[in-house]
Amino acid sequence: MKKLGILAGVAGLGVSAMLLASGARSADDAKLEELKAQGFARVAIANEPPYTAVAADGKVSGAAPDVAREIFKRLGVNDIVASISEYGAMIPGLQAGRFDVVTAGLFMKPERCAAVAYSEPVLCDAEAMLVKKGNPKGFKSYEDIAKDASATVGAPGGGTEEKLALTAGVPRDRVIVVPDGQSGLKMVQDGRIDAYSLPVLSINDLIKKANDPNLEVIAPVQGAPVYCDGAAFKKGDEALRDAYDVELAKMKKSGEFAKIIEPYGFSAKAAMSTTREKLCAAK
Repeated sequence: MKKLGILAGVAGLGVSAMLLASGARSADDAKLEELKAQGFARVAIANEPPYTAVAADGKVSGAAPDVAREIFKRLGVNDIVASISEYGAMIPGLQAGRFDVVTAGLFMKPERCAAVAYSEPVLCDAEAMLVKKGNPKGFKSYEDIAKDASATVGAPGGGTEEKLALTAGVPRDRVIVVPDGQSGLKMVQDGRIDAYSLPVLSINDLIKKANDPNLEVIAPVQGAPVYCDGAAFKKGDEALRDAYDVELAKMKKSGEFAKIIEPYGFSAKAAMSTTREKLCAAK
């Protein structure tokens, strides 16, 4: 009898475990069902072409939102609604529930990977600087700016470029937080900063639109790594992230991914040559 009782108890525990697991899965899946019912996903962007862009009529485009829009459609979520945010406010906004996902060139780094649930890689790029024609101060790296006691560099607040400059030894008061690309461009033109730093494709987009022969691009910045972003989800929404990854993998395999991002200048091969695991572990 005791043996039967133990077996019955074990069986009961097994049933309970299955019920708990089922309940956990249901809770995990609830986010996707919520978005389907809502009809859209709220995404954070930075209005930094070609990563993200907002047209005069309010239409959201750019490589990151275009990928996200297609994946969410495949998941049964009809559209995305974007909010422009500074990079430093994106993760807090995601954690506070103001966004469902960040699709904005938010590059993967260990500290960010600890705070959010990233998808597999989407967009990869190196770093660049916008300077006056002839590069009068001879910048090739963030360290060069640090060595020049009078030099200033502009960068997005909370962005990768700001951290790279500070890590290279540029004092805080010489790293100028710039709200957007057009402001950075104007500040270089007016001589208010000596350099403005963004990813290569973002700087190239700025200088192309400016059509100013008195500017030039330093790319890539020496010593700066190549970074990749991914869609960033709130911790606890891993089931939604995993569903997103499944569709992303299908698009990479079919070639649809390349068709979306390569017209913007990004390399599908670069995104497919690495993984979230590698990028999140990189120092």
